[in-house]
Amino acid sequence: MLFGLLVTLFSLMCCVLILLIFMQKGKGNMGLGAMGGGAQTLFGGGGGQDLFQKTTWVLVALYLFGSLGLSIYKTKTMIRGSRVMQQQPVLPQSAKTPEPAKASTPEK
Repeated sequence: MLFGLLVTLFSLMCCVLILLIFMQKGKGNMGLGAMGGGAQTLFGGGGGQDLFQKTTWVLVALYLFGSLGLSIYKTKTMIRGSRVMQQQPVLPQSAKTPEPAKASTPEK
């Protein structure tokens, strides 16, 4: 349950990161950030791009550490699960197992 919640939050963060990258102004000034028109004036002349860049770097760091953390968490969960499976007692078999019937061949 916890793993599912963490993966959901991680996926949401990935979508926000993708949208934030698309909003940034590229070198050729062809990004989606240029379509807004007045988006740069909201944050000031050059401050908006710096805010987007800083937020992008923070989300990229969270993405890297989040993916590492999720993989470590899943690995530990799988190892713990395999240990539990190994520690379960094996049910004793019956004292005598029936042998399969031998086919009789007629003697000549």
